[in-house]
Amino acid sequence: MTLKYLIRKEFLQIRRNAFLPRLIFGFPIVIMCVMPWVMNMEVKNVVVDVVDNDRSVASQQLVHNIEASQYFIFNGQKPTYQYALTEIEKGQADVVLVIPPNYSHDLVEGRKPQLLIAANAVNGTKGSIGSAYLSQIVTAQVMPQASAIQSQVSTLLLYNKHQNYKLFMIPALLAIVMMLMTGFLPTLNIVGEKEAGTIEQINVTPVSKWSFILAKLIPYWLIALFIITASLLLAWAIYGLTSAGPIWLIYLLSMLLALFFSSLGLIISNYSDSMQQAIFVMWFFVVCIMLLSGLFTPTRSMPDWAYLTTYVNPMHYFIDAIRTVFIRGGHFAAISHQVFALLGIGLFMAFWAVQSYKKNH
Repeated sequence: MTLKYLIRKEFLQIRRNAFLPRLIFGFPIVIMCVMPWVMNMEVKNVVVDVVDNDRSVASQQLVHNIEASQYFIFNGQKPTYQYALTEIEKGQADVVLVIPPNYSHDLVEGRKPQLLIAANAVNGTKGSIGSAYLSQIVTAQVMPQASAIQSQVSTLLLYNKHQNYKLFMIPALLAIVMMLMTGFLPTLNIVGEKEAGTIEQINVTPVSKWSFILAKLIPYWLIALFIITASLLLAWAIYGLTSAGPIWLIYLLSMLLALFFSSLGLIISNYSDSMQQAIFVMWFFVVCIMLLSGLFTPTRSMPDWAYLTTYVNPMHYFIDAIRTVFIRGGHFAAISHQVFALLGIGLFMAFWAVQSYKKNH
């Protein structure tokens, strides 16, 4: 009965707050409606300058092939390489292709003409991938036999057959929403009561630490259920994307992640004396957990010492598991390792949250 009234108190505090209800409803809507369109790792719209020193039919055919590519924005033919390089320095172009004067003659003689590709490497990803795209177009004309071999290679897409990048982004966005909503809100809970002075009233009551911490955790688990449901419905309604695997596994993984982050938030709140301190500490852990999880970059590309952190990173297990379920259609047997790892880490953090709460402040 005590737990029931404590939970009711938490929901009353959330409802009476002018900002939190709007955040809980608005945050997943904005994330799911806007971010899949802008968080796109595909490299497109690479601005290309061409310096054609040959002015032949073959060189113009190469220019037309670049114009027809969906990955490039043709910025016109420039008189000299130095002029094109100036446009790169001004940020008006990303890649420059220089066609030599003897381009068509070398093709007729069976020689391989030497073309120059210069890329703006300030944005390393755009520069390297844009250069690779341009190299493929050049190679297809200079070495048609290589193009013929490439055309004989068939690709079998087992997952995401339409190569819809939004399908890759939805699991990542689910992880980000759960991390921010179930992490930061509990972080501000206890420290907010410390600043308001209401924590002293709880400390003089016979309420046990377990009841108090559970009353703090359960509302945010219920909020997590609402958030994951709203996010899945928005992904289906707006993008037509649904999970290839069982929905209940997505809920299971989300609740285990919510257990970890809500417990982490309460631990930080227990040790913090002000909201400012709690927010900065939580942000430090959130950034480290997110960047070391494999959410944006492959974890195998990390140094060995950094890769070792993935063994205790719950976000890493969540990302692996939810991508397996949502994209590949995996079942429990395929993600059992990640589920038990998330459960173990979550229970440890929940126990720590209870033990770190001191009734004598």
